[in-house]
Amino acid sequence: MSELILVRHGQSAWNLENRFTGWWDVDLTEQGVAEARAAGRLLADKRLLIDTAFTSVQTRAIRTLGLILSGMDSLWVPVVKDWRFNERHYGGLTGLDKAETAARHGEEQVRIWRRSFDVPPPPMEAGSRFDVAQDRRYAGIDVPLAESLKDTIARVLPAYTALVEPELAAGKTVLIAAHGNSLRALIKHLSGISDADIVDLEIPTGRPILYRMDGVKALSRAYVDEG
Repeated sequence: MSELILVRHGQSAWNLENRFTGWWDVDLTEQGVAEARAAGRLLADKRLLIDTAFTSVQTRAIRTLGLILSGMDSLWVPVVKDWRFNERHYGGLTGLDKAETAARHGEEQVRIWRRSFDVPPPPMEAGSRFDVAQDRRYAGIDVPLAESLKDTIARVLPAYTALVEPELAAGKTVLIAAHGNSLRALIKHLSGISDADIVDLEIPTGRPILYRMDGVKALSRAYVDEG
């Protein structure tokens, strides 16, 4: 038996400001730090022992993972950072206030951009202040101009298969600290959720989800405080 723990990063500065974040790098708020620390305490109280951990290359997820592991006295645990666990790229919506964007383009159009399975938002314009193509953490990577959830799944799952599944197959307990949409990708895969239903799945910040696994096969899914 193995275990997989998924945690969405704690509240970020742009979560608080209700802005589209995507690949732009923002930090945790004080509340986000508190959420991550609380998640670490909860996992420690449940006596879950992490063998290896994975995260994106974005600060909010990296800090969340560090705070969780610190709370579990497990900062020594091997950590792999991979850009494929990044949040969905919101393209030209990056940095925009969600309410103001809905007022400008209509709530239905914004709902489609945010929640459809395979319709990406408008692409990021060349020279945008939020373009991360020159960020050295993405050197050699073809940074997307925008992504749908379908696009996000297409990059997350190969990383999961190559990096995480071997750890689970070896019977280890694995922690992934990532983002709302990269975690949707994993949950869709593990729980067999349809294209139509996955877009409505809400993943709260800082609340651990535990999968009981038989090797790489998911047996059950529950929030840790419910299990």
